[in-house]
Amino acid sequence: MSDKIAFFIVDDSAIARTTITALLENETDIVLHGTASDPILAQAKFERLGWPDVIILDIEMPRMDGLTFLRKMMKEHPTPVIICSSVAQAGSRNAMEALSLGAVEVIAKPEVGLKSFLEESRHELIHAIKAAYASKKGMKRKVVPPKRMRIIETAKLDADSVLSLKPNMLHTRTHSVIAIGSSTGGVQTLERILPQLPEKTPPILVTQHMPAGFTKSLADRLNRLCTISVKEAEHGDKLLHGRALIAPGDKHMTLKRSGTSYIVEIKDGPKVSRHKPSVDVLFRSCANEAGANAIGFLLTGMGDDGAKGLKEMRERGGKTYSQDEESCIVYGMPKVAVEIGASMGVLNPEEIINTIKKG
Repeated sequence: MSDKIAFFIVDDSAIARTTITALLENETDIVLHGTASDPILAQAKFERLGWPDVIILDIEMPRMDGLTFLRKMMKEHPTPVIICSSVAQAGSRNAMEALSLGAVEVIAKPEVGLKSFLEESRHELIHAIKAAYASKKGMKRKVVPPKRMRIIETAKLDADSVLSLKPNMLHTRTHSVIAIGSSTGGVQTLERILPQLPEKTPPILVTQHMPAGFTKSLADRLNRLCTISVKEAEHGDKLLHGRALIAPGDKHMTLKRSGTSYIVEIKDGPKVSRHKPSVDVLFRSCANEAGANAIGFLLTGMGDDGAKGLKEMRERGGKTYSQDEESCIVYGMPKVAVEIGASMGVLNPEEIINTIKKG
């Protein structure tokens, strides 16, 4: 079993346990380690069976709730966790708290139609399990990656499906525009970086991979933690010093020059690099509209979204950086950026903070 990802389901819903098990039973590199109807029973099974690689965890359960279990586990035995719960719905503080406590992903399941929802979310669930497994390095646990990690067979469109790359041109010098892209582990990293920034920080645009609704909760949480203001972006929002705009879930966010200043445009469209919002879309728009005025940072996350866009920013004079491997929860997106020559440098969160302060 050493070349397989062992996952464990902790959920008081028998439908959830059996459906998730059935959905993953044909995955050659993922194997069920066990199930439990509550955390106390799960702990007893861990003592007998050993700890799994990844835990799929509900929040509302008898005897011990999922957040209490998550908090306890991250202190005593850090393990990658995917929250799959009906009380982690869009806009829920439970989802943000879970991510801040160290959960890798949050999947909000509906109150009704659970079986069909999980079946429709199969690819998302497989991706989440693999991202969670990859995050074990970030939890300082030695891991041997699975020998056969199959790529999820879904269409992968690039940024051309949303906006075209403009010819390289000399842009009028304006203030700096900071663009940040992140995915798995990004919430924790953003919480390390944004609260340390001063009130006069140049405008910041953030694309964090999240579903609709969750980005509003993320923006509200960061706004409470930060000196700068943070809000979920709306179409036509102006870029202002001392403000960060978060791309809304299930929409693409792009930069648009307006005279000597900038606004954001919120666009619909297909998933790009398998994501919506997509970092590649944000970064391409920064390459198009800001050129050398743009500074890009690609943070922790699985996959390659943002790497190509970061390279486009660099080719048009922007400053571009990747988060370093040691501080990443998942060293995927930044790694690809380094490999294709998109990054001018590799920085840890403290160095990212200092670079942003310099503008």
